[in-house]
Amino acid sequence: MNEIDAQTRMELESAAFRRLLEYLRERTDVQNIDLMNLAGFCRNCLSNWLKEAADERGVALSKDESRAYVYGMPYEEWKARHQREATASQLQGFEESKPRH
Repeated sequence: MNEIDAQTRMELESAAFRRLLEYLRERTDVQNIDLMNLAGFCRNCLSNWLKEAADERGVALSKDESRAYVYGMPYEEWKARHQREATASQLQGFEESKPRH
């Protein structure tokens, strides 16, 4: 990647990010708590990072807007459609890995 110019690198990174969002939108069976337990980040983290990047650049983007972008729909709608109650083992895993979050 060192030999790729900055614009092309940014375009490749952007394409990979869009692909990740597309994948996560399709995989509604993958719960955020599972992502947090396994990878240390979830859809909410991605939306927070997107908002932070917008804030750093002076771009108006609300928390709700950034979440809707990441989820592909309003967050509350996604939760109602796809979020399940966390199991005891999921909650235990979250507590055990919490310092990494």
